[in-house]
Amino acid sequence: MGKSTVFDLIGPVMVGPSSSHTAGAVRLGAMALKILGTEPIEVEITLHGSFAETGKGHGTNFALVAGLLGMRTDDERIPQAIQLAEEKGINIYFKTENLGEVHPNTVKFRLTGRDGKVVEVIGSSIGGGRIVVNRINEFQVEVMGDYNTLVILHQDLPGVVGQVTSLLATAQINIAQMRVSREKKGSQALTIVETDQAIEPAALALMFKLPAVYQAMAIDPLG
Repeated sequence: MGKSTVFDLIGPVMVGPSSSHTAGAVRLGAMALKILGTEPIEVEITLHGSFAETGKGHGTNFALVAGLLGMRTDDERIPQAIQLAEEKGINIYFKTENLGEVHPNTVKFRLTGRDGKVVEVIGSSIGGGRIVVNRINEFQVEVMGDYNTLVILHQDLPGVVGQVTSLLATAQINIAQMRVSREKKGSQALTIVETDQAIEPAALALMFKLPAVYQAMAIDPLG
């Protein structure tokens, strides 16, 4: 599950009392913003487990919104994040819900962008400021935010993964890690590729042209 760094041992430079409930929450919001790819106009935030029970005391609600505004973990404006979002005309709704067998520090975002795009993202703060995104819309994923990440939903056919890796090689993009899963033989498959270089829009457009590809998404790493 992702690479381990000194960041795991000492935690991030941050504003707030808790690496899990504050810094991790900022990074979850930031990753949700990257997945949406545009400024949100409406935000529904569902808190689960420890986030729901004790998050308010740790400023989790402010931290999640701060990430959605593009703030980093050491941004002094984190405590004012909700007010700043309201001043930008962003409607924010919080609720609590049992999201099932997930990490105690888990949140679900339902974001509507100013361009009308809607995405649903579920992610967890797993300690030391580190996070994992577990679901994007209806697709189970495992995105840590350490690398540029390509998420491709495609038909499970021979050669599709080879076509994807060939396109990346042609674009001079080096693969760091790759995972492939499928519902069943010949059905839908999900390929997640973490890369050393950014996945430029031109390369992503070529992925869409592959006959077996249903959806493709490029996600920038967290700073």
